[in-house]
Amino acid sequence: MVETRAITVEKVLPYPADRIWRTLTTSELLMKWLMPNDFQPTVGHKFIFRTKPMGDWDGVVHCEVLDCEPPRLLRYSWKGGADTNPDYGSKLDSVVTWRLTPVEGGTHVQMVHDGFVMPGNQFAFDMMSPGWGRIVDAIGRVTAEA
Repeated sequence: MVETRAITVEKVLPYPADRIWRTLTTSELLMKWLMPNDFQPTVGHKFIFRTKPMGDWDGVVHCEVLDCEPPRLLRYSWKGGADTNPDYGSKLDSVVTWRLTPVEGGTHVQMVHDGFVMPGNQFAFDMMSPGWGRIVDAIGRVTAEA
């Protein structure tokens, strides 16, 4: 039986949504908390993230902006990995969704990375779960500096 799982991270950051939005959607700032990229906040824009290759995977994550409603919703596809990497670097076809909600004292940030098909994406799920938590913290640091 195929099971699909999602990583969800939620945190309140002490900044207004428009400042966090800028950190999420400006390519140079995005590079500081995630990876080098050619992101543009336009629905339909295809972009890539680049990271260290793993096995037969070239380290490129292919993405497309699916929704962009400043400063509250950003959703993009996330496709990478290789069919020949059965464990680490396995093929992943997923979606990342960011929701920003103003709250007293800042903005509630919710990130959902959905579409991990088990058991094939178990390694990616296990590695990325704590990673996304650290990334949301890094968004806070980059937003403070920007």
